Amino acid sequence: MMPEINMDCETSGHHLHNRLDLGLSPMDSTRTINPACIQSHGGETSLMDSTRTTNHVGSTIDFTTTSDLTSEISSGTANPESLASYQLHRLLGRGKYSQVYAATHAQTGMQVAMKKVAIFDMMDPQARVDCLREVKILQSLEHPNIIKCFNSFIQDNELVIILEWAEAGDLGLALKSRAQSGALFPQEQVHELFSQICSAMVHMHNRRMMHRDLKPHNIFIAGDGNLKLGDLGLSRYFSSRTLQAMSTVGTPCYMSPECIKGHPYEFSSDIWSLGCLLYELLTLRNPFYKEHQSLYVLGKNITSCTYEPLPSHVAPHFRDLVTAMLQPCPNSRPTINQICEVLKQPWGQLQGR
Repeated sequence: MMPEINMDCETSGHHLHNRLDLGLSPMDSTRTINPACIQSHGGETSLMDSTRTTNHVGSTIDFTTTSDLTSEISSGTANPESLASYQLHRLLGRGKYSQVYAATHAQTGMQVAMKKVAIFDMMDPQARVDCLREVKILQSLEHPNIIKCFNSFIQDNELVIILEWAEAGDLGLALKSRAQSGALFPQEQVHELFSQICSAMVHMHNRRMMHRDLKPHNIFIAGDGNLKLGDLGLSRYFSSRTLQAMSTVGTPCYMSPECIKGHPYEFSSDIWSLGCLLYELLTLRNPFYKEHQSLYVLGKNITSCTYEPLPSHVAPHFRDLVTAMLQPCPNSRPTINQICEVLKQPWGQLQGR
């Protein structure tokens, strides 16, 4: 049984300062991105960069979400930075309306990721609003396990977003590398890694923000080996009056049953995705994905909560957590604070349960 608690445990994961051996070495400045890395489970395409939105430094952008962009965004003339402030190195990836570059801040020499969004070419008003929401949400987040956003400005009819560079790639690549070699993560390391992910999520949920697209490729690895949650472009800020989202977004292999069915969903949908992530950290495979599996079968397995049990060697608290998070009924899943209550216990103590 999960404990009935409600506490803020944001420090449960990021107290770990040792370098975590994820099986990846830091990217050097000449590394190119393999096009195969822009493909995730189930054939879905996603932009896997280390970039995503902004700690606002001196900008005059007003990110209220109305459809009239000219009234939302000032020209940024008071912002001292522009594209001339950065040296672009290479293209990391591209999306429908965006490109992501490795770049260096000319004045400080700091390596960053630059995301350029052709926001005025987005003909769909909802796509424009979603993009502005991404910037606004990320501006408000300050956490050691969330990709930091340094700046944003408008230039040449593009929204330019400067983000923290995650030099060691993403968790998806680390999992793929380990799966190919058959090298499972030590369970104590899984405890550390998952604690960091949950630390970032409790920071979001306690501020009434959902992520809505949690998956390994959206979790990035810093040079010191610590994990950082990114790609919050599908996140949504929930007002106190908005309890459920109606749009169906996210990655199929990590989608909750309610999302698959097209039902309204809320914060417990992120908890389901966390359950999939923990299962994958322990086994190096997604609980619901199988090669050559149709989307229909995938959806049926998710909605019926059909997956192979965790191996017997997995620690009992991990088995309990996965079982609790992968519940078909949203109200039966624990909150992020309840999960953190378990994770904050020392590894040795959990082993003695």
